[in-house]
Amino acid sequence: MAKLLIVTGLAIAAVGAVWWLGVPLGRLPGDIVVRRGVFSFYFPLTTCVLVSVILTALLAVLRRW
Repeated sequence: MAKLLIVTGLAIAAVGAVWWLGVPLGRLPGDIVVRRGVFSFYFPLTTCVLVSVILTALLAVLRRW
């Protein structure tokens, strides 16, 4: 349980550092934006793929630890 708490804390700190450094998560190339009149649709496709890859790598490391 202690290892899980440490890794969770480090992951939260890493997300905070990325956010603080100004990495534009949610506005990456490949994110889908459709604007038609008063209607707008936004789907962060690239952001979802990036988060998925990072979480998969993190969980793979945790599984071996």
